[in-house]
Amino acid sequence: MTAAPLIPRNSLVWLLVAQVLVILPHLTHLPLWIIGLWLACATWRVQIFRMRAGYPRGWVKMLLMLGVGFAVYFSRGSLVGLEAGVVLLIAAFILKLVEMRTRRDALVLIFLGLFAVVTSYLFEDGLLAGLYSLLPVTVLLAALIGLQQGSLVTRPWPTLRLAGSLLLQAVPVMIVLFLFFPRLPPLWSLPQPPARGTTGLADSMAPSDLASLGQSAALAFRVTFDGAPPAQAQLYWRAVTFERFDGRRWSQSHPVQLLDVPEWQPAGEPIGYSVVMQASGRPWLYTLDVPQVQDAPARLMGDFHLQLPRPVDQPLMYRALSWPEARREAQTAPASLGRALSLPETGNPRSRAWAAELVRREGEPEAIVRALLWHFNRQPYRYTLKPPAVGADIVDGFLFDTRAGFCAHYAGAMTFVLRAAGIPARVVAGYQGGEFNPTGGYLSVRQYDAHAWVEYWTPGRGWVSVDPTFQVAPERVERGLQEALGAEQEFLEDEPLSLLRFRGIGWVDRLRFSWDNLNHGWQRWVLGYQAESQARLLRQWFGRFEASHLAFGLVAAAGALLGLLALLLLKPWQRQQDPQQRAFLRFERLLARHGLVREPGEGARSFARRAASALPAQAALIEGFLQRYEAQRYAGAGGSAVELARALAELRRALPWRFSRVERRV
Repeated sequence: MTAAPLIPRNSLVWLLVAQVLVILPHLTHLPLWIIGLWLACATWRVQIFRMRAGYPRGWVKMLLMLGVGFAVYFSRGSLVGLEAGVVLLIAAFILKLVEMRTRRDALVLIFLGLFAVVTSYLFEDGLLAGLYSLLPVTVLLAALIGLQQGSLVTRPWPTLRLAGSLLLQAVPVMIVLFLFFPRLPPLWSLPQPPARGTTGLADSMAPSDLASLGQSAALAFRVTFDGAPPAQAQLYWRAVTFERFDGRRWSQSHPVQLLDVPEWQPAGEPIGYSVVMQASGRPWLYTLDVPQVQDAPARLMGDFHLQLPRPVDQPLMYRALSWPEARREAQTAPASLGRALSLPETGNPRSRAWAAELVRREGEPEAIVRALLWHFNRQPYRYTLKPPAVGADIVDGFLFDTRAGFCAHYAGAMTFVLRAAGIPARVVAGYQGGEFNPTGGYLSVRQYDAHAWVEYWTPGRGWVSVDPTFQVAPERVERGLQEALGAEQEFLEDEPLSLLRFRGIGWVDRLRFSWDNLNHGWQRWVLGYQAESQARLLRQWFGRFEASHLAFGLVAAAGALLGLLALLLLKPWQRQQDPQQRAFLRFERLLARHGLVREPGEGARSFARRAASALPAQAALIEGFLQRYEAQRYAGAGGSAVELARALAELRRALPWRFSRVERRV
């Protein structure tokens, strides 16, 4: 019984390096004990290689597996789910290092590593993550190459260079498969990790919630307009509408209440644009009013927000056409008026009394709205990300005591007073503005652009949007949050290393815009290349096509690519011409037609002597051809292929054309 082949030192070195590189991007969501587990297993493996320790016994393996299982359960609260599954995978990837004995075990370890690299995309799929993943893949490939090398190979760098060259040779195949392979939906669905399932906008809102987003520079979405972008003050990106108020929080109506298709009439010039939206964990799309969306199965709900059938759990690209001047439900009273007038039975008595006073003094709804906006503009209200605490009556506390708050304070207070005055109103939450990137020609909207404003309804005009924050801090709407804060507090003080804190510095802005443009291209052309994008590209290249055409094109492209790779690897144009060998092959075929076939492994002289003994009448000619062949091919004697061809022709003429038939019969 032969011993199983051991793992060469070269491969073991690259396996240890690969484990470090594979685990590094996972550290942000792995428990700290994983680091200790790897250090212990790596040290044990090195000692095994140095023959100072033995392989773990069966009971030790069982204890390690049970220990890891308990550790995962206590650190993640479950053994099921995405995060727990990834921790189990990484732990198995580490433990396999200790029990690895043969090259077959090393292959299992390499395949586990490749799978672990893929799982990192579930947590971070940006450009940097994609580029970094090439590094562990290259090192794992180097470990795979090292398995095929002898145990005496001790220089790891040539192995790494070979792995890199093989990876580069695979780039054409990767591009062809990326472009032409059908973009199929996943066969299963995994819950997204919490880090990727948050935008800050939830299905309910307290006044202080949006203020906390003012310290987050996380990207919400990017927008590319078909023409010149609208003015900053016109960019109100609707996400969700809040109609219910319980005295503390604003929240959405029940989805069933929003299923009626709203009535609206286009007016003014539409705005066309495309959006690349980050994963949000919510089913809302971000659009200007009133939208029609392409490339996404979104529905316009009764409150004019767009909703998908399922939450957005990965970057999503869609196109939209919006009419900001559209008249919304102006002709008939919408079914939502009752919800837009509801208030808690008690609470905030001063605000209710003020609303009654406004009704007596102003009378008309439009006059009441103007009076409220005038009040916010003239009274000493203050815009801040750190509003002071208020009492149980949050609207009274803000309007009459603190008079300091973020946009949600103003929008919520104005909506409450309008409802108390008998005017249907609701709070709209989304984003306002954005930063234009001159390098890429698009708008970046971030979490600190989160905003809230008010919609109220009047007969003949329908729903009308107003922004009370503009009356207090117009610079917030016209120039962004950083300008609105002024010297009162530091912009993004919770993110001291963010380059966004240094906006206005020339070289910093150029660096930011260039890097953001690269990430935008990555999301738009790589992550956003789904079935619809592929269909558009193929129609643009090939016109109308069917699925069968795509399959045929894929097979043809794969065949052409394999043929190209074969040419590059075999290099037939570099083969030296060998006229002597071609002449000898013709000599073989000539004798084969007369019943003499060269045996496998039979030398040229042995074959010729056997032929001469079988054909004594032509023995001299056979011997003469062999002598010329050996002299030219092996002795370096002069002569040309013409001499061999002449000798072969003489032999052909001397052989009877019926000879082979007679020999076979005999």
